[in-house]
Amino acid sequence: MPESNQESEALEMDSQIVSFDLNKEHYGVDIANVEGIIKLQRITTVPGAPAYVEGVTNLRGKILPVIDLRRRFGLPRAEATVDTRIVIVRISTFVVGLVVDAVSEVLVVDPATVEPPSPLAMTTDSTFVKAIARFEGRLVILLDLDAIIADQVQVPA
Repeated sequence: MPESNQESEALEMDSQIVSFDLNKEHYGVDIANVEGIIKLQRITTVPGAPAYVEGVTNLRGKILPVIDLRRRFGLPRAEATVDTRIVIVRISTFVVGLVVDAVSEVLVVDPATVEPPSPLAMTTDSTFVKAIARFEGRLVILLDLDAIIADQVQVPA
């Protein structure tokens, strides 16, 4: 699939990503989309919400939907630990919390280390993967945040 001009321009220079762990794998999202990282706090269940929506939480007086990334990716559930965090991200015009096992660090990624995912490894369930970055001997799966909520809301182009 050809890259948009915006994507190819973004890959011409180093970018910063927030790296986090989920089911013993490393994931990352562009730091420009991250509005904050908070400790896991009380989440209120919303009846009728999609299975991967944990519920909503109150963040500084605003009601924030919270997505459990383990459920969204079809991974096994895990008990919350002292390292469990909610990564607050902006997806298009929405602000959403993503529950992750732990937040690792902010990485500066050289575009030469980023590759699109192999079509052999991709299925309709892996549409969340935008690219894979090699960083200091490990692979970091870069997420397409729009794809995480695309089936629930119309994400503006």
